[in-house]
Amino acid sequence: MCMVIFAPIFAICAFATCGGYHGHLQVKVDCAGRRQNNLSINIDFGYPFRLQQVHFKAPMCEAKREEIVFLSGDFSPAAQFFVTVGVLAFLYSLLATVVYVFYQNKYLKNNRGPLVDFLVTVTFSLTWLLSSCCWAKSLTDIKTATNPTEVLLLISACREKEYKCAATQEPFWSRLNTSAVFGFVNAILWSGNIWFVFKETDWYKTGQRYPSRTSSRKRSSEMRERLYSESSFDQPDDSFGPFRQDSFTKSRGDFDKQVQRQASINQSQISFSLPETYLGKTVIYEKENKIASQGPVIFVNEM
Repeated sequence: MCMVIFAPIFAICAFATCGGYHGHLQVKVDCAGRRQNNLSINIDFGYPFRLQQVHFKAPMCEAKREEIVFLSGDFSPAAQFFVTVGVLAFLYSLLATVVYVFYQNKYLKNNRGPLVDFLVTVTFSLTWLLSSCCWAKSLTDIKTATNPTEVLLLISACREKEYKCAATQEPFWSRLNTSAVFGFVNAILWSGNIWFVFKETDWYKTGQRYPSRTSSRKRSSEMRERLYSESSFDQPDDSFGPFRQDSFTKSRGDFDKQVQRQASINQSQISFSLPETYLGKTVIYEKENKIASQGPVIFVNEM
């Protein structure tokens, strides 16, 4: 939304301040009484800054004639490139605004709209940066070429020490400086919009739908560390000293004794039925051969 609002405004400010510029320079030549004194010379220049075509007439103090002097430098390629980028960016911003508002469904259909918008946004970001750098360099050269000191050196009468020459009016550069600033602002604005346009493409949505293996491994390692920390928290802490260790040993011994006692009780409850036996009096059996044998008699009661 910020792109839709500010991009056309900054684009207009960029190409309007550059394309509509007109500079004026005025110099004065004093021929020291040989001709009419205080001759003023007006020099006008502007967009597209073909300074080699800008000329003016300067008096020749030694003769009764004038010479034609041309400025030096052609800075039209950088200036026209900058203005062209600004105009195209303005038109595309208006078209994008209409599409966003009235043709949102067609824009998102088959992902063609976001993909084209992403590529165009990247292209304008690079061209804004390139054109702004070129224009800033050309602006510095224009200031040098129209410097009153450099212009006076082009006049033959001003190269003589006996004649006096001076600049009475210099051009104002605030407008061109503003255009260069707006150029870099547009480059930043379009570069920042790349992320928002990229989020509407399938490239971003596919990456969110299928996360990378690195992120899944990272999540699994974090889960392991969390489980390990929770298990270590549940374990008994040895920082309480030997007192806690002894109490833990005693409680464990009491538990073992209780288990043995319970086992003995359970064993006592299990009864085994064995045949009852008892010893009676000694009985002597005599056989036919009169041999007597003694021994205990065992009576067994059947159960």
